[in-house]
Amino acid sequence: MESIPEISIKDFTKRKTSIAKEILQACKEVGFFSITDHDLNTELIKKVLKLSNMFFKLPNEVKLKYFIKEGAGQRGYTPYGIETAKNSVFPDQKEFWHHGRSHWDKKFEKVMPKNLCINEIDEMNNSLIELYNELERLGQKILSVIAISLQLKNNWFDDKINNGNSILRLIHYPKLNKNDKGLRAEAHEDINLITLLLGTEQEGLEALNKNNEWVPVKVSSKKIVCNVGDMLERLTNNKLRSTTHRVNNPIKSKINESRFSMPFFLHLNPDYLIETLSNCIDDKTPNKYMEPITADDFLKIRLKEINLN
Repeated sequence: MESIPEISIKDFTKRKTSIAKEILQACKEVGFFSITDHDLNTELIKKVLKLSNMFFKLPNEVKLKYFIKEGAGQRGYTPYGIETAKNSVFPDQKEFWHHGRSHWDKKFEKVMPKNLCINEIDEMNNSLIELYNELERLGQKILSVIAISLQLKNNWFDDKINNGNSILRLIHYPKLNKNDKGLRAEAHEDINLITLLLGTEQEGLEALNKNNEWVPVKVSSKKIVCNVGDMLERLTNNKLRSTTHRVNNPIKSKINESRFSMPFFLHLNPDYLIETLSNCIDDKTPNKYMEPITADDFLKIRLKEINLN
């Protein structure tokens, strides 16, 4: 694998079946693919990137007002040096902001916290809401063709993600110092169903291929990178791959450059019971996950593993 598959979703309604075949192949073989001809508002993406840059330039004492110590990093600000990839010695060299859904069923009030509003930057909160909603619609569209590829109804995921604890993450990887140890983001897999990554033109993201080689992944506002998360891998009995990836440190000539990115983590509803799909089990591939688990319990276990809970 020299690069990840690139899939156009132009004429989406007419081409659902063929798009589903391409995405299935990418999810089985690589776990990563990029989407072109999407209908996201690229000007909105650029605007949120600019606003994100403004937020992370605020003084630490201002940003720390939005840090919820017992919040498991689920909303608001998480400072540099906290999140640590599973089995990693050093924390990731990043700080980030989490924005979740704005409205959800009352029964999930105890497990889904409210968003925090950034008072210092005009338009920030409304722009995050708008981008979140656009990304959720795109994620639902991608899941509809994944459902088709798994021989399910195209709307199979709809009522399983409509109250999902999905998150839009704004990330800032600060410039490197001589004493920094570890990577900007150590090797890891994502927790959720699928991730949509957008915005940055900067290098650094790498995916691990079947030959145990790190392959660069290019991201831009025109090309949305999508990858399978652990929940979808588990749901499909490992038929779809949750691929290990990382954000490598820059070359020496660019160590003084910050890096920004904006992944959207699409999650299942907290009470959804993750059980292996029956059509992903056969004599050759017995069920690898005999004990079902709710999406919320799965999330809590993983957050603890990465030092957020």
